This record gives sequence, C-alpha cells and structure tokens, in this order.
Amino acid sequence: MSESIQMDRGNFVTCDLLDANPESQVCLPNIEGKSFRQFGAKDKFCGEIVTVKCFEDNSRVKSLLNSDGKDKEGNGKVLVVDGGGSMRCALLGDMIAQSAIDNGWAGVIVYGCVRDVDDMAEMDLGVMALGCIPRKSTRRDEGQTDIEISFGDLTLNSGMFIYADNNGIIASDKPLIS
Repeated sequence: MSESIQMDRGNFVTCDLLDANPESQVCLPNIEGKSFRQFGAKDKFCGEIVTVKCFEDNSRVKSLLNSDGKDKEGNGKVLVVDGGGSMRCALLGDMIAQSAIDNGWAGVIVYGCVRDVDDMAEMDLGVMALGCIPRKSTRRDEGQTDIEISFGDLTLNSGMFIYADNNGIIASDKPLIS
C-alpha cells in the first residue's frame, strides 16, 4: 500500500520513499554498462514528469525547458528525456539548463549525455545523465513529447512523479511526498 510521507521536496531520501511505497518503480543502477550520474547543483530533486523521446536531437528538450515548468501547485516539474542511451552527443548544456531554471523546472533526467558540466554543477537544477561529452546535438526539429518512455526498468508517462537523489531514481503514479 502506497503512503504519502511528510517531507520537504528538497529533503527526502529515495530509500525511505521506496520503503514506504514498495510498489514504486526503481531505475536499475547499471543499464547496458552505463549508470546515471549527478551533474547539477541539486543532488536531490523530484516532481511531476514530462516525457520527451529524441535521438541525438535536442530540439524538443530546448523548447520544453523554455516553457513553464511549474505544476498546478507551483512546484517544479522534471523533464525525463529518453535519448536512446546515446553517448555520441549531448542533449542538455548550460544555456538550456539556465532556461530550465528561469522557467521553474526542478530537474532533468537524460537517458543520454549532457555537456558544460562544470557550469551545470553550480546551477540550481537537478540534472542526472549517463555521461558527458562536448559534442552538441544536431537540431532537426525531431522528437516526441508526452509519450510513454522506457529505460532502466522504468516505464514512464507524463503526469507520473519521479524522485532522484544520490541513492538512485524511483517513480510512481502518485505523489509520494505531501
């Protein structure tokens, strides 16, 4: 049985949330030899999910993070990017990350790579990705938003909730923090 825990959005532990909500989905710590790492200054972040699927083209990532990132309660959402696990180019850099901050997003999880990591490490944004690479993506205006995406034993849809910290990533159909 799922239970909502009284915690601050910036002061939770995924282990405790999962103990109280064992039916939550858990991202595998190693996906085809790759693991998620923290790249933003916020080492824990959570929020309502917005999904995007794109492969080596960050057009949709840029446009989404340049839009309002707040949910109906005024909390920041989390953009979850299925980049197909590509390690050949970055789907998020410092300028787009700054746009996310300016528009109220809580964080970005990229199943792929990011760049400008030294700058991003000082930005008030949660960022998790598989790795970093200096090469930017090519913009071809491709990608899909608000669709079901899957990676690391997670199946995610926009409107679900995600929680990320140094212990890992968990997801739920319902908010786990009240």
